[in-house]
Amino acid sequence: MVVVGERQARKQWQARTRIYDEVVREYLVSFWEVLDHPCGKRLKRCLESMVAKARPFREMRVPRKIEAKLERISAPTIDRLLRSERKKHELKCLSKTKPGTLLKKHIAFRTEVEWDEDAVGFEELDLVGHDGGHASGDYCFTLNVTDIQSGWTKMEAICNKAQCWVFDALQDVRKRLPFDLKGIDSDNGSEFINAHLLSYCQAEGLVFTRSRSYQKNDNCHVEQKNFTAVRNFVGYSRYDSPEELEMLNELYSYLQLYLNFLHPQMKLVRKERIGAKVKKQYDLPQTPYQRLLTMNWISADRKKSSRPLMNSSISSR
Repeated sequence: MVVVGERQARKQWQARTRIYDEVVREYLVSFWEVLDHPCGKRLKRCLESMVAKARPFREMRVPRKIEAKLERISAPTIDRLLRSERKKHELKCLSKTKPGTLLKKHIAFRTEVEWDEDAVGFEELDLVGHDGGHASGDYCFTLNVTDIQSGWTKMEAICNKAQCWVFDALQDVRKRLPFDLKGIDSDNGSEFINAHLLSYCQAEGLVFTRSRSYQKNDNCHVEQKNFTAVRNFVGYSRYDSPEELEMLNELYSYLQLYLNFLHPQMKLVRKERIGAKVKKQYDLPQTPYQRLLTMNWISADRKKSSRPLMNSSISSR
């Protein structure tokens, strides 16, 4: 049997015109760098307002067609366009933590202590070394203090990792927190695991816990901030002079305003294991300052006092 029919001509394949071309990508990279290299979801959250403010403040002249594309671009498309740029910023550094074993039995693991992580005031601590790859002599460290619930971050540079400097820096950070300090959680380094800090926490009624050895995920909040809040801005160079120490602290005084008041963050809401995969759900990106305003743990007076602090600090720049 022979089937007779009309032969349809095969359609020629034509490349689809790119909506988000290289010009859009260049403007996207510029906003991405201004906002300190956030992920696609966080960048999408604040991209529309940034584009709208770029023209009236004369920060960047964005063509109207590009503005419309940047306002409707999706988060997955943002991540795809920025994939090659992210690879340029991948750096690693060796740990400088030396264990403090004498008082470990007196300081409980965080997994053994009931922390009210829905309340602000429970902080994770860590030190970031600035040795530049040559761990000889004295060099600067950065004490990084991160609130678990709100993501509020404070950094202070010290001349070395001696217990006295770490303790003084922690006291100074405590005075400048917009909420009451209720507990601290550190790694097993001797700069934290010492009798002086333990007795101080006992006298002040602060919960003092430590992470398990070689388990960085126990301090995941501050470990993440070690890069996004310190390495990302300071880098991996060596800082060991009094002038460089002063420079670091001056930088942190401005950087903390940016991170706490202007830099949106996402918090993990729920994890669900489906077979071999883990599905994670995050909340909408918010700055630590915005999270504090929605919390009943913070008094109205402290919420009001933080607003003029932000406004005066930004205007003084």
